[in-house]
Amino acid sequence: MEILQKKQEGFPEEKLLVLPDYLTTELSQYELTRGLFISDIGYFPHAKYHYRDRPDGCDAHILIYCAEGSGWVEKEGRLSPLEKRQLAIIPAGMPHRYGADADTPWSIYWFHLRGDQVLSHLRLYGLENGPVPVPLGLEARILESFELCYSLLMEKPYSMPVQVHVSQTIGQLLGSIGLGAGGSARDRKRENDLGQAIRYMNDHVHTSLTLQELARHTGLSRQHLIYMFKQETGFPPIDYYLRLKMQRAGQLLSLSGLSVKEIAASVGVSDPYYFSRVFKKLMGVSPTEYRNIPKG
Repeated sequence: MEILQKKQEGFPEEKLLVLPDYLTTELSQYELTRGLFISDIGYFPHAKYHYRDRPDGCDAHILIYCAEGSGWVEKEGRLSPLEKRQLAIIPAGMPHRYGADADTPWSIYWFHLRGDQVLSHLRLYGLENGPVPVPLGLEARILESFELCYSLLMEKPYSMPVQVHVSQTIGQLLGSIGLGAGGSARDRKRENDLGQAIRYMNDHVHTSLTLQELARHTGLSRQHLIYMFKQETGFPPIDYYLRLKMQRAGQLLSLSGLSVKEIAASVGVSDPYYFSRVFKKLMGVSPTEYRNIPKG
């Protein structure tokens, strides 16, 4: 990986927009954009010799999406290659360098993001660390979002409704990337384990399920199941299972003419009085009151 040849600016057919300081100041203070907004946006195609070196970091969070070719990103002394359909994110204030590969120079779409909620977005989806592989299905979303934001900002950069729309577009894009590609292998395994456990609960909401049965089905220990559910949902597994039962009961109360006793039995609770007590505790009202609440 050759990183010695350098070029700071200018690529044929590039796209580049940098908002003036007074406008970024206004955006950082306006209630609908101060959480997250674009200050710089660009596209560098086949950017041979492209290079940046910021030993003191940048005052914005940098997102670089490699659409073609390859390059490299060095953060705090750690060098990582950036390949096609990978996303690199450099948090604000972090010392870094990056550049295009000499033999297969990258084509990159990039954003500089500012605002007091950007880092929270990145941390929520586990995007602040190494290069994130982007599934093929998400690539079109990234390119469409870039083109939309770029064209709107080029046309009406001083329009606050445009800026709000761009802010919301980028927030949704981060969510799509985070849900579709973010997180470590450990994060994805935990999500898969949790999803498997919850699907099993839903499939057995009409009966009675024990923690031991759930552990046996998922292949996890009871202790790990309890820890995982508390971390991800805030409830132990059986408490969560009970809430699923009450949610299902609420649907039946709203959508069917079944009696409370019949609904209790359909969610695996043989004692209708116990069912009513639990339902009121978790849902805030009795089954009969819930059925009478206007919905829709």
